[in-house]
Amino acid sequence: MQPSPYVFFNGNCAEAIDAYADIFGGKIVMTMPASDMPPEYTVPEDRKDWIMHAAVQIGDGVLMASDDVTGEAGAMAGCSVIISLPSRDAAKAAFDRLAEGGETEMPFEATFWSSGFGTLTDRFGIKWMIGTDDEA
Repeated sequence: MQPSPYVFFNGNCAEAIDAYADIFGGKIVMTMPASDMPPEYTVPEDRKDWIMHAAVQIGDGVLMASDDVTGEAGAMAGCSVIISLPSRDAAKAAFDRLAEGGETEMPFEATFWSSGFGTLTDRFGIKWMIGTDDEA
């Protein structure tokens, strides 16, 4: 059994999962638009092209995602998606790409536990902790 993070967006899920697949060399394995929901679920007309469910395979893990068609989900708080890449260079490159248009909380740098680690909130509002398997 392996837990998977499930993150929510406000109409830009498709753009976000495309970016994550590109940044991490992953593969989008599923995308289901809100228009595919059964008729008993009310989806506002302007949100029918939003994503009801998506999955991105990243290495051995899966990042799941959805647009919040109800508009009730708040901003992501108290939780981060963490990923450790095989080298400092790969981790730094991913960190830099995620930071574009986002906000860095802890710059990517050497720590006492790793040769590179940093935290940020990306332009989609998702909090990330990016590190490397390389030792300090």
